Amino acid sequence: MTKKQKKRLIRIIIAAVLLVVMHFIPTGDMWYLKLALYMIPYLIVGYDIVLGAFKKILKGRLFDEEFLMMIATIGAFAIGEYPEATAVMLFYQVGELFQSIAVGKSRKSISDMMDIVPDTAVVIRDGAEEEVDPCEVSVGELVLVKPGEKIPIDGIVEEGNTSLNTSALTGESLPVEVGKGSQVFSGSINITSAVKVRTTADYEDSTVSKILELVENSMDKKAKSEQFITKFARVYTPCVVILAVLIILACIVFTDMGVAGSIYRGLIFLVVSCPCALVVSVPLSFFGGIGAASRKGILIKGSNFMETLSKVDTVVCDKTGTITKGNFAVDAIHPSQIDEDELIDIAALAESRSNHPVAESIVKAHGKHIKAERIGDIEEIAGKGLKAVIDGKTYYVGNDKLMRDIGSDYHDCHIPGTSVHVSLEKEYLGHIVINDELKPDSKKAVQDLKKSGVGRIVILTGDNSKVAAKVASEVGIDDVRAELMPDMKVAELEKIMAKGGTTAFVGDGINDAPVLTCADIGIAMGALGSDAAIEAADVVLMDDSLGKIPVAIRLAKKTLRIVKENIIFSLAVKILIMILGALGIVGMRAAVFGDVGVLVIAILNAARAMRIPRQS
Repeated sequence: MTKKQKKRLIRIIIAAVLLVVMHFIPTGDMWYLKLALYMIPYLIVGYDIVLGAFKKILKGRLFDEEFLMMIATIGAFAIGEYPEATAVMLFYQVGELFQSIAVGKSRKSISDMMDIVPDTAVVIRDGAEEEVDPCEVSVGELVLVKPGEKIPIDGIVEEGNTSLNTSALTGESLPVEVGKGSQVFSGSINITSAVKVRTTADYEDSTVSKILELVENSMDKKAKSEQFITKFARVYTPCVVILAVLIILACIVFTDMGVAGSIYRGLIFLVVSCPCALVVSVPLSFFGGIGAASRKGILIKGSNFMETLSKVDTVVCDKTGTITKGNFAVDAIHPSQIDEDELIDIAALAESRSNHPVAESIVKAHGKHIKAERIGDIEEIAGKGLKAVIDGKTYYVGNDKLMRDIGSDYHDCHIPGTSVHVSLEKEYLGHIVINDELKPDSKKAVQDLKKSGVGRIVILTGDNSKVAAKVASEVGIDDVRAELMPDMKVAELEKIMAKGGTTAFVGDGINDAPVLTCADIGIAMGALGSDAAIEAADVVLMDDSLGKIPVAIRLAKKTLRIVKENIIFSLAVKILIMILGALGIVGMRAAVFGDVGVLVIAILNAARAMRIPRQS
């Protein structure tokens, strides 16, 4: 509990004790003494509300909950209902305390994330260690990170071996082993031994900085239900004030209850009409849901995206790096007219300038020094492969489409996998078969997606149809669209979206940025350190676990269900007590419950959004 919350609690306790004591003080007919006595607990517990209301009135901001409380309680004092006036303010402050505690708790996961920001960085300059602000560290400097310290800036380990706790970034508790040449990200905690890290980014461009900016801005993007409640409250509050005045006038004109009784009935209407249960619980629910997601390494950029995520009924996935590991390895080498060594040598030289996983696997399988002087011009042919000049001769290295385009007499391989064909001009030289492993959680993730209400799962991939069909069969996906060029992925996604519903696209966030932005909601996975992912996607999974997508969908659905529960419950109870109060059937106690009681119940219900739902 914060210092401010403790002070409010002390004021509530003092005012409550005094309110009880007042019942035992004989005041007789001395109304002025009774007023003076009840004003003491009233001002102790409610002075800040009254002052706040007056300040807003002076600024022209009427008709908020503080204004309603001030009018209701001052009106109660004016007609001699001193205990009710004090009790209404007391219970209103109880509700405010509950709200403050609940908001603080829901913010805790966000504030915990803020703790991943290191205060200082130890830079090695001219052989000496210098402690500086992380913002002062430049790209390429050497940073020393001791056990227990946070990595201040993204970089590459230059010296040492250690284990890192990356749970604040990815939501996973298992430590990650790193050594020389390993990429490390700011916000990770060094566990075992000191390492020296060569920075690869400025502080403002580092992973931790981007994550914090994303989380801090997430509440700026409001969901439709939040926007509705905000607009509703602006119209609703002045309307109920006018209705309260009309009730008072109607009671004076058409009943014999007198001015005081008529005002009292109007005050009941004012107290119960306070919209704070809606205004507080709806954004609190979204904030709790976003906080719960962040603890699992799922960053949702705003409550509007959480609302969209809750409606997802179609999930479209990339294959490589999403369903499969993306760790390609050469499975077979099938030469034609030349030997295996020569075939892999040509392919490795052609692919040596590419950072594509398939190209890297070929270079790795080659395992020999690449002589750059043998390589001439290399032209990339989008979605097909490349044209390379090696030792003065023109080779084509790529997929079936490329072979068909150049008129090469290629043939398919009997082994399932990605075939990389090699041709000297039109003369076919053979092919290399590359295979990729399934991620261990892909099959279960697909099953969990279906249990979470996703009725349709589609794979879009540039890989050949045989490999795509094999992967889809292994994980339980029926709809596969293979051999797609990058622009064709967008076209296929648009066809899928044209059938209606809400569609999410899941990709690695680097090569799939156009499709991520095209979908109703884009989900980038394995985005740790990826600028493209954080920029293009609406939901960012900091690691590469497909299983986090059904968790995110279930969390979003639970959050929206809580929001709807609070809206329906709050309005139903308030409208019922308003009607009963206007008819004189219930009094101020029911009105207090309709305000504070409903607020507390709505807050407690909203707090459920902070818990991550389990798969049933």
